[in-house]
Amino acid sequence: MQLHDDVEASARRLHVLHASRLRCGEGCSGCCLDDLTVFEVEADVIRTEHAALLAHGEPHAVGGCAFLSETGACRIYADRPYVCRTQGLPLRWLEESETDDERTLEYRDICPLNEAGEPLETLPAEACWTLGPIEDRLARLALEAPGRTSLRSLFGRAR
Repeated sequence: MQLHDDVEASARRLHVLHASRLRCGEGCSGCCLDDLTVFEVEADVIRTEHAALLAHGEPHAVGGCAFLSETGACRIYADRPYVCRTQGLPLRWLEESETDDERTLEYRDICPLNEAGEPLETLPAEACWTLGPIEDRLARLALEAPGRTSLRSLFGRAR
């Protein structure tokens, strides 16, 4: 899917840029929580690429993402949803001010494990993952295949 390719290329650039501060890795699954939902278009990719796992595998225990292995690795890593591809990176987003119609506020955040390093507020905008553009593309794709799907519900024998 072109969207995944675009997200992967941009996320990879940021992973390289921030390699010294990123502590995320295989087995680091604190953000891989249960009850994650994805757009139907993302669920279709998982259904197509991981049909055998969904038909014959078991979801991870309740509490963690259904696609975690027993060691905390992602079993669908190459086809993981958008939200998983950007997890851990410095994030930025813009919101309209509630008190000043002409003012836009910028917010930034990062996983606490990855806070060490240059302060987020001093990073150039292009050194952060900007929330908004990819979500807009996902929303347009969702018009073709509406709805959101729980990752756990993708398993044939989900409990």
